[in-house]
Amino acid sequence: MRIASLVPSSTEMLFELGVGDQVVAVTHECDWPSEAAALPKLTSSVIPAGLSAGEIDRAVRETVGRGEPLYRLDRDRLEELDPELIVTQAVCEVCAVSFDDVVAVAATLPSRPRVISLDPSTLDEVLADVTRLGEAAGVPETAAALRSSSDRRLDAIRAATAGQPRPRVLCLEWLDPPYIAGHWVPEMVTLAGGTNVHGDAGAHSEVTTWDALMRTEPDVVLAMPCGYDAERSAEEARTYADQLAAFGAARVVAVDASAYFSRPGPRLVTGVELLGHILHPDVVQKPHEAELIELAGLARSRV
Repeated sequence: MRIASLVPSSTEMLFELGVGDQVVAVTHECDWPSEAAALPKLTSSVIPAGLSAGEIDRAVRETVGRGEPLYRLDRDRLEELDPELIVTQAVCEVCAVSFDDVVAVAATLPSRPRVISLDPSTLDEVLADVTRLGEAAGVPETAAALRSSSDRRLDAIRAATAGQPRPRVLCLEWLDPPYIAGHWVPEMVTLAGGTNVHGDAGAHSEVTTWDALMRTEPDVVLAMPCGYDAERSAEEARTYADQLAAFGAARVVAVDASAYFSRPGPRLVTGVELLGHILHPDVVQKPHEAELIELAGLARSRV
């Protein structure tokens, strides 16, 4: 089967399901696993590279406000590859090419490919998509095994943190302007043994103000700008050092959002394990592949 993946999370899922050799093309943002980066690219962004967080936010708002797409779809390349299955999403207009555009192009292809849209809002829905995509790709048994393994890992974190103090956690998905992480992130915090102080599980991420956030009184602040790795998250956090230090949190930690929090794929389970280690290092080991950066200079005890 020839599969085109138009979302980084579905690319990760397809390789995890063992059908990476059937993926014929991906997006310009698909960087994991490494094999995916070598595949033909079907998309590009209209947002210029090198912008600051605030400039990115403004450019996205202006583009969407004009009713224009944020991503270009290479229709000629897609037609040339003529996939039998296209995997995309419609939940986030700033995360992938337009779903309507994909459906329209698919209808013109000789293969008349099936188009699947994965649009989870919660962690359970993410894991349900593993099953759904596995069935579409013809590997339902592998999908069932991956789902079972993920459930066991989450149960282990839940058991390890049961009865532990639950630190108050503030998850920042963007810093200019500040966004509160929504969707599956609040649920991840709860599973990891924390109390999410702002943002609802299953709800969209929410723009807010630094003044409003001061009332949340977090014990731990997590810098997880959407699409950033740990180093870039830490760099962004240092740019807003005064605002973050004003929380008086015991800890400020930068994490790899792109790998473990932004993308609704199997690595969210590793994200829960990483959160469990951040909040309860005595009972949860750090996943060896996951990076975190402790920003001690931005944390202080409350007066």
